[in-house]
Amino acid sequence: MNIKGKLIIIGGAVDKGSFTETDLDKNVANNLNFFETGILKRILNESKHKNESRIEIITTASKIPREIGPEYVKALNYLGAKNVDVLHIERREQAIEPEVLARLKMADVVMFTGGDQLRLTSILGGTAFHDILLDKYHNEDFIYAGTSAGAAAASSSMIYQGSSSEALLKGEVKITSGLGLIDGVIIDTHFVQRGRIGRLFQAVVGNPKVLGIGLGEDTGLLIKHNNEMEAIGSGLVILVDGREIKDTNLTQVELGQPISINHLVTHVMSKYDTFDLKTYKMHIQSSQYFKDLPFTKEDIDSEKRV
Repeated sequence: MNIKGKLIIIGGAVDKGSFTETDLDKNVANNLNFFETGILKRILNESKHKNESRIEIITTASKIPREIGPEYVKALNYLGAKNVDVLHIERREQAIEPEVLARLKMADVVMFTGGDQLRLTSILGGTAFHDILLDKYHNEDFIYAGTSAGAAAASSSMIYQGSSSEALLKGEVKITSGLGLIDGVIIDTHFVQRGRIGRLFQAVVGNPKVLGIGLGEDTGLLIKHNNEMEAIGSGLVILVDGREIKDTNLTQVELGQPISINHLVTHVMSKYDTFDLKTYKMHIQSSQYFKDLPFTKEDIDSEKRV
């Protein structure tokens, strides 16, 4: 299937709407500091009508949507976006209201905020809103952008719970169905800052066909055609490839016991690096191997003198 839409998934920053958060400072605007790296501007540049694109901010995942939504509007307006609004969907019955569905149909971009990804899927999953969202992503020049919970929910399989410190104990990572925009991957967020590598390891060892994607804060992936991935932002994207796993004790140990994994492959992406989900080939934009650059006589003479 030729997917016409684009995904922009972002690792997030501190999210005040999540039930897992403990540091609840009052300066909500600081949540959006990851956009300083240019991710928000990239969303505008990739959108159908650029600054004229119709953008809807979806705050469903957040427990404080009335505070979060206006901050995104201000940030987008600051960058020149002229047609931005907040679409509050806090109950399932709202996801079938004609006005809500009409606004979604008119949108060029939807931006899903952070919070609790299980709240997002349990409210929107299986509704008319969800059906229209998938149809637009498959068939239109449309962007689904999501940060934190909004990113985690984009895939068919979704991590919704799991302690970082105990993530490699069998059964500690909880997985359910996501919104299903992209298959074959599972996404975790706040990845480097919260030490969630173990969560992704357990998710992948249970189904090695799924590529694990760990998004650092201030970092995202732009995904085109559901297979061309480009790292954007200032931090790191960790990819966990389980296809070459040689052995594990996953099925032999009891719940709560440590998991062993032999030969789990990882990749680390930074800004402008690309990865192809069809071929599993990664291209490092600033590779140290300059094979495509001609060597001058001065370069060769310099090497000889060393």
